[in-house]
Amino acid sequence: MSAERTCQITVPDDAGERLDLLVARGAGVSRTQAATLIANGHVLVNGTRAKASYRTEKGDRVDVVVPPPPGREIVPEQIPLDIVFEDEHLLVVNKPAGMVVHPAPGNWSGTLVNALVGRGEPLAEGGGEDRAGLVHRLDKDTSGLLVVAKTDAAHRLLSTALAARQVTRRYVAVCWGHLSGDTLTVDQPIARDPRDRTRMAIVPGGKAARTDFVRLARFDSVDLLRAHLHSGRTHQIRVHLSSVGHPVIGDDVYGGGGGRKLAALPPRRHFLHAAWLRFRHPISGHVIDLRSPLPPDLRQSLATLSDTPELATHQDPLDVFGFYRTTADPPAAQLADD
Repeated sequence: MSAERTCQITVPDDAGERLDLLVARGAGVSRTQAATLIANGHVLVNGTRAKASYRTEKGDRVDVVVPPPPGREIVPEQIPLDIVFEDEHLLVVNKPAGMVVHPAPGNWSGTLVNALVGRGEPLAEGGGEDRAGLVHRLDKDTSGLLVVAKTDAAHRLLSTALAARQVTRRYVAVCWGHLSGDTLTVDQPIARDPRDRTRMAIVPGGKAARTDFVRLARFDSVDLLRAHLHSGRTHQIRVHLSSVGHPVIGDDVYGGGGGRKLAALPPRRHFLHAAWLRFRHPISGHVIDLRSPLPPDLRQSLATLSDTPELATHQDPLDVFGFYRTTADPPAAQLADD
């Protein structure tokens, strides 16, 4: 279960904002959630309770307590998974598009975590019950490789390696339009969009985020890209590409959803796939190097966009475009990202 969160907000010069709006923005919750927190006494203004309609004044100190969500038992489900690596310490799943990674309001079943628990294998507890061994995440409609720890020791060591940029994660993406050059680095902070809490955005003061892009091919209306994550913020690749005017094709949230027929993409699918994962095994120290070829829907889309029909049945079209060839790769003995 998630832990209780607290935050303190000091009202700046631009006073006069409603309390519920201030709390929603400052605590990263919806306006409805903010109003509930206020009504339940979890918000104090200068040490006393106030109404949601209270107009804040310059210098007001607003203390907010966000209780953990109510517990909900994770229901084991017998959902087939594509396991590409497994031992007693960890496993790597090739997640399909359309599968939510962990339970949350609106998605309490059918998630990857439900499927993992349903296998009956031990899972690390370090990430919390609802995370069940997850070391990192993928968006619902992003497919590809994802690491799960079976023991707390493996979870701790993998999380440390991830934070130290010793886990190499490379994605394939197709974006609308053409980059100005064959390489691009976007180094912009990411946080919740203050105007829409369901989205992420480039926000001054947000969490540091850097993505390196390499153009592998240029087609009539799109570029085929390899994306290298130096951080792992929510929706990072999608937000960074959208911020430079080249959203991921099929991405309805960040401006790339148009032209599905042109891209031969199914509904609610964007062209983003976690194709390559390299890291040192947290216990043995051996290098784990795993690749996930494009799934059939993205192979068909790439064949259509490139006007190369044979790619639809190619075993791994990424090889054709040199996705796995790069002089920037670290030696196996190092396995650091820079």
